[in-house]
Amino acid sequence: MTATAPAAVLDRAGLDTLVTTLVAQGRTVVGPTVRDGAVVLAELSGGDQLPYGWGVELDAGRYRLVPRADGAAFAHSAGPQSWKDWLHPAHQRLWSADRTPDGDSAYTPEPLDPPEYAFLGVRPCDLRAIAIQDRVLTGGAYEDSRYGARRRRVLLIAVECTEPGETCFCVSAGGGPAAGPGYDLALTEVLDGDGHRFLVRVGSEDGARLLAQVPHRTADPVTEATARASVEAAAGRMGRALPEVDIRELLATSPDAERWNDVAARCLTCANCTMVCPTCFCTTTEEVTDLTGDHAERWQRWDSCFDLDFSHLHGGGPVRASARSRYRQWLTHKLSTWYDQFGSSGCVGCGRCIAWCPAGIDITEEVRALDAERPVSHAGGTGER
Repeated sequence: MTATAPAAVLDRAGLDTLVTTLVAQGRTVVGPTVRDGAVVLAELSGGDQLPYGWGVELDAGRYRLVPRADGAAFAHSAGPQSWKDWLHPAHQRLWSADRTPDGDSAYTPEPLDPPEYAFLGVRPCDLRAIAIQDRVLTGGAYEDSRYGARRRRVLLIAVECTEPGETCFCVSAGGGPAAGPGYDLALTEVLDGDGHRFLVRVGSEDGARLLAQVPHRTADPVTEATARASVEAAAGRMGRALPEVDIRELLATSPDAERWNDVAARCLTCANCTMVCPTCFCTTTEEVTDLTGDHAERWQRWDSCFDLDFSHLHGGGPVRASARSRYRQWLTHKLSTWYDQFGSSGCVGCGRCIAWCPAGIDITEEVRALDAERPVSHAGGTGER
């Protein structure tokens, strides 16, 4: 059914109805909205909360919300959050324990009854990121059951990019501004002389059932052609690009490059890049107790390879004590050894790590610099690991 479902068109009122329909079905709708000087992801109760008429200006270490004259809802680049915040929360309790009157302990697993989410406005880069996290957290021998329970209850409504940002590089990262597989519905925003509307493609049975409940019309050739041309044009307007080299081989042969010292002199090891990255998944656990010692809890929270304790070995200290070694670990894993573990790159080209780095470090620039240095680095180096 979905493979041959014809494309449809929603107007702005139809998009508003889409949101209210999802809410009426009991779904928690999460989508972009303007808050605190940024386009953030938050729970929506109606379509009027979408960021109509707002865009962003981006650069390395810079993010600015700017008004738009055309009233577009989705003409903005990725903000500081990703859908990881809902699927793989930054802080979650795993279990609690209480001392019983006889001196024993009673353990209570944290109940998991996640909402039925509808993610509205999932960019193609983030659609790929969700697929990557699916492989990491549910595709192996040991599934993260909490992630899996949340993921199975999510409806994905993608929005194709027609206006990439200055820090976007999804095309060179193997993706693009067009939505790939995995969505339930995919929207493409169109603004021209014929008005403001959204081309809709169906990607699943759930998506088809949802669309059937929302006022829409069959797509006309002009809207389809305009939408397709806008997405194709966006592919040629990326603000950044990774160099066209074998990056896996480059990083495998550059452990002693001088460039690692250069970036280490600028890197604050603050872990902002890993916190905003839509695919970074590392966690640690911590136990907390009350003052009496009768109640304890175990919590899972995000961790980062930039944290000294991340590679700490008992009795020996951290394996990667320098900023150089920690940045090298992050970049090499993200773009190279991730293939060995999960069969793909860990980068989708969203550009968040560039925009939200307080030092303005640009991952594409660092890879380019390593490539330029290769003949020198092959001659030898510091030997630090």
